[in-house]
Amino acid sequence: MMVDFTLAQVGKNLSEAMRLLGDGQRELETGTEIRRFSRTSIPGPLQGDGQDVATILHLVHNLLHEEEENEDKPCRHRMQNVGEQGHIALLGHSLAAYISVLDRERLRKLTTRILSDTTLWLCRLFRYENGSACFHEDDRDGLVKVCRLVINDRYEEYASEGYAVLNSKQPVIYQSATCRPGLGQHLCSQLGLPLSSLCTVPCNTVFGSQHQMDVALLDKLIKEDIDAGKLPLLLIANAGTPGAGHTDKLGRLKDLCDQYNMWLHVEGVNLATLALGQVTSTVMAATRSDSMTLTPGQWLGLPAISAITLYRHEDPALSLAAGLTSSQPVEKLRALPLWLSLQYLGHNGIVQKIKHATTLSQQLLQKLKSLASIKTSVEDENNSPVVLFKFSQEMSAASSGGSVEGYCVGEKEVLDTFNRWLGEQLAQLVPTSGVDVVELDDEGFCIRFSPLLTAAVLGTQQEDVEELVEKLTELVPVMSSTMSLRQDFREESHRHSASLTYVEEISWPGLGAVRYEPQADRMDESRRKQELEKINSELLRKLQDLDTDIIFSTGPEFGVEEDCIFVGMVTEDVDVSELVDTIAALGRDIEESGRLLENMTEVVRKGILEAELQLQKANKDKLMEEGMLRQLPLVGSVLNWFSPVGSSIQGRTFNLAAGSLDSTEMTYSTMAQGDRPSQQDTPTSSSKRMPGQRLFQRSGASSDSLSETSSIGPSDEKAQEESTTVSSSIHPTFSAPEPEEDSLHTASDASPEKVQESCEHMHNTHVEPGEASEERQPDGQEEEQSSR
Repeated sequence: MMVDFTLAQVGKNLSEAMRLLGDGQRELETGTEIRRFSRTSIPGPLQGDGQDVATILHLVHNLLHEEEENEDKPCRHRMQNVGEQGHIALLGHSLAAYISVLDRERLRKLTTRILSDTTLWLCRLFRYENGSACFHEDDRDGLVKVCRLVINDRYEEYASEGYAVLNSKQPVIYQSATCRPGLGQHLCSQLGLPLSSLCTVPCNTVFGSQHQMDVALLDKLIKEDIDAGKLPLLLIANAGTPGAGHTDKLGRLKDLCDQYNMWLHVEGVNLATLALGQVTSTVMAATRSDSMTLTPGQWLGLPAISAITLYRHEDPALSLAAGLTSSQPVEKLRALPLWLSLQYLGHNGIVQKIKHATTLSQQLLQKLKSLASIKTSVEDENNSPVVLFKFSQEMSAASSGGSVEGYCVGEKEVLDTFNRWLGEQLAQLVPTSGVDVVELDDEGFCIRFSPLLTAAVLGTQQEDVEELVEKLTELVPVMSSTMSLRQDFREESHRHSASLTYVEEISWPGLGAVRYEPQADRMDESRRKQELEKINSELLRKLQDLDTDIIFSTGPEFGVEEDCIFVGMVTEDVDVSELVDTIAALGRDIEESGRLLENMTEVVRKGILEAELQLQKANKDKLMEEGMLRQLPLVGSVLNWFSPVGSSIQGRTFNLAAGSLDSTEMTYSTMAQGDRPSQQDTPTSSSKRMPGQRLFQRSGASSDSLSETSSIGPSDEKAQEESTTVSSSIHPTFSAPEPEEDSLHTASDASPEKVQESCEHMHNTHVEPGEASEERQPDGQEEEQSSR
């Protein structure tokens, strides 16, 4: 079989380019990529000498993955699976560039054949008889051109008079309230129509789906516009709303459009099911519409494939004037990539891909029915290609033993926060599932699974659905327990209202937030704010160092509240009372330590002066008690050897915390006993925990019940590193050094730096009377004194 050399070369070059980019991606994943083109992010002049294809492709690869290379922990992006069918679509773009240079006659014949074949295949595949096709890059352009066609058709003098003829009867375009956001505004902008020409029809409120257009209300609105001298022009209906995937009553809408001589345009993801053997009657009614927009690139996983608008109209001149057709052969080449892809897949392959997506939806729907605390929302349980589900507070309240009082106010907002967190976690944990978060007027935030839009692109399989359900099973109990314990956390925080302030932050997906308030009085506002920030920052650091599965963070990135401790998701065995007590106790310790360091300089100075005075007095008493002879160097030694004397003068210990001098008699007596417990050991709740029991875990609860999902924090927020084991004591303690007889532990310099260092290593300083005399430095500095 003979193949044009240029065509073969195009295919070869494309394969080589894809291979080079693929090798670069594998090198990046394995970490063997050599960093080239370090200046790629900086635009520069065009080089004088040309570069080979491999060098240029390496540059393209580095530009594609520049952000991933710069990040320490590259995030996982959703990447489309460009398999062999994707290569065919990409080859179509290369061939279109090659074909465009052919002579005009050959180009006309080839493009006419390509456009005719593609239009015929699409009309038969999606049951749209006697239709024409318009290929466009923006999926909204087809509707814009259809509107131009209808305007040209309904206003006979529009071609010659232009917009002046619209003044006689203002055209009106009707759209559902569930249409794509901004679609109507885009139409008015492109057509030059005022926004008053756009009429949004509300959805059902009593009967039928709340995501479907209210047909009776539409009929009323059309009559009112006709009575006002306006011209009903076009109706935009949905076969699969962008949010919930529901289909309007297309049959009744078509009858209404025929009654008022209006054009019916249909769009939506459910139009893909027209290719299946069995189609629901609601979707089948779309084949009666005047036009509909298809996006087979998303449905079949074909990259860079144009959207198609199928329409029926008998006047080719008006279609040409509206831009639905073109006299330029090059414009018809937009159908070439899809023409190649449809032939590669075949009819059976196309149907199989769409059927696979609908099967995934049914599989997930059946799995979700068995999960507690999960509420599903689908249009048709037997044939719905879009599945919506959300965490339900009503079910969770019945299944959990915690308190759920107080959720009447802000209940919906809290549930929306939790569902938004759930969707973000599922998308991060199972990226190939393609789930995302949508916000609906009646349901709030929901998680949407629409495999018709994502399965072919991401390569979603049944194993991915199983993994999605598995992760959901792990996350839901954590959410239920957190939801039920939020009120308990609020009440326990109010119990510590003297030191803790509960922060009502309904946008936080966790247990709640508190702020430690400094207890110092007579402090100005700026100083208090500075102290509050310092204490809460240190408190957060200490909480993050605790050996627990609970995540503590600074809260949402764009949150309103500042200087707060945000507590993440928790399991049902968490002791909320102990958690709040620990937060309050750590806050008090940090505040007291800060006060101690602030006052340490003055305390130590006064203590040293008092110690010097007592040493002087002790030396005088010693002189009076022992006599002058014992003070002489040689005589005193002989007398002490023959007649030892027991001094009744006691030593002194300097308590840094109290700032006082105490006797050392108690210290020596307790040392003699040997078994006296340390005064610094403060009993905490940790001593009451059983072996293997984690911090903040209620007694009787097994540590194995802690799920690793309890340590999951919100995805757009700061992640906590793996917790490290620290002392089981909540209150930090200082160990005192062993006392030494006949020694003096005083410092001549009482600078804050040395004072802080002393505070970290000792709690009590012992002072003993000595025989050395005291002298003062001329500059006022205090000289260190040692006792003999």
